Amino acid sequence: MKHASLKMLAGAAFALMLASTPALASDNSSSSDQKAAPQPQYPNATRKEPKLDLKDSKEQKALNDGLDAAQANDKDKATQLLQPLIDNSKSKYVQAMAMQGLARVHALNNDLPGGIDLLKRSLDNGLLPNDAYFQLELELANFYLLNQQYQQSIDTIEKWRAEGKKETPESYATEGEAYYRMQKYPESIAAIKKAQSMTDKPDPRWTQLLILDYNESGQKDQAQALAKQQVSAAPTDATSFHNALSLDIQMQKYSDAIALMEQGKANGMVTTENDYTTMAKLYLNRAQDASTSDPGPDATKATQVLQEGMSKGVVKPTAENYTLLGDANMIGGNNSDAAAAYQKAIPLSSNGEPAYKAGVALLTDNQFSAAKSMLQQAINKGVKHKGKAYVALAQANAGLKDKAGAATAMLDAEKDPETAAQAKAWLKQAGVGN
Repeated sequence: MKHASLKMLAGAAFALMLASTPALASDNSSSSDQKAAPQPQYPNATRKEPKLDLKDSKEQKALNDGLDAAQANDKDKATQLLQPLIDNSKSKYVQAMAMQGLARVHALNNDLPGGIDLLKRSLDNGLLPNDAYFQLELELANFYLLNQQYQQSIDTIEKWRAEGKKETPESYATEGEAYYRMQKYPESIAAIKKAQSMTDKPDPRWTQLLILDYNESGQKDQAQALAKQQVSAAPTDATSFHNALSLDIQMQKYSDAIALMEQGKANGMVTTENDYTTMAKLYLNRAQDASTSDPGPDATKATQVLQEGMSKGVVKPTAENYTLLGDANMIGGNNSDAAAAYQKAIPLSSNGEPAYKAGVALLTDNQFSAAKSMLQQAINKGVKHKGKAYVALAQANAGLKDKAGAATAMLDAEKDPETAAQAKAWLKQAGVGN
């Protein structure tokens, strides 16, 4: 009953990657334009602000159009406009900006190595203004993260902080994911906590990553507590719900898992086939617990959950699901309903297990003739515990007063080490054989 893994922070990387391009500048800016210019984002940077060398208005228009095409992920148009600027422009600034535009296009079209190469060339160019330079350095860190170059991502972020003299929660979150991917959980935890401390609205994905850190570093109680907090804060968030449920199941806190699923169901969170079957299995697990005096109530709940899912068309008519429904009825003492569910599984199954279970259910209900037919079918189709099937067949024959048939089945059961002792004792008592 394992749930899908949590979403990582890759989306944040692409959001950063698609951030607006820094405004172009020229040597002809008026004093009034300079007064209206925004404040620099990296006022304390150690890198000296370069002087831009863009003077050609045609190149400026081609660059702007090309960057717009890159922003829209129009690969052909962006390449058509930006590649000539990279190859032929006399402006190093134009070349650098064109390279970063094409880098985004490469990354969005599943060529991260190509994007990384272009971003590095753009940064090494030396003529990007500081705001653009440090923005691209963060992009490069995210490109490295997405390309599974985790140490390079961390090194790039540390260089960005050292030179740009700036810290952001997002940069620590990226660093935290890189450490997580490297299985350096203490470092990841520290980075994510730092990110969370820097904003009053931390990204929920950071908490999900922190839950993974705690869980995979053996701090499962902290992971579970954090997951519960996240569910309380966002009771209709599917990721938070499934994270908490997965942890409850991993820690074998089945009653907690059931309570969470019941709450989730009330909030409309039980929607998939896996949700319904997981809930049913949890009820059956508790029904069969040694401390449970009456398995009936939980078995009935499991049956109801499965029937609801089937009636909605969410729980598919498969051999596995019909067998689970049969198990729920069998545990609840509804033998005829169990047999009916198992029989629906028979034509869908590649082996005789459902037929064997149907035969046992019918045998328990003293329907010996029907049980015999099911058990013989199961043996013919193949079962895991062949000896047990022969013992059940012997019991069905005995119920039909067919002593010879019962003896023959027990002789077959004797051949299976799992049931040999039981069969020998029966045969001896019946006076069959030596």
